[in-house]
Amino acid sequence: MNSWFWWVKNAALTLVSLLFLVLGVETLIASYRLNNPLTFIMGFFSASLIILVSAVGVLYPVIQVFSLFKARK
Repeated sequence: MNSWFWWVKNAALTLVSLLFLVLGVETLIASYRLNNPLTFIMGFFSASLIILVSAVGVLYPVIQVFSLFKARK
């Protein structure tokens, strides 16, 4: 759990998840500019799902690193 591969894997997961988090927020903002209510609903819920999944992808490595440092104490 303390190898270099573990750190690289968690860092890569965090960076990719942050990228998708930004994409989800941009999609959410763009969905409010849509005129058709059906496309707004589709854009809103798809952006919400992207944000939710990427937030989990950010939180998982943070919790893993926090538990690693907590176990060392």
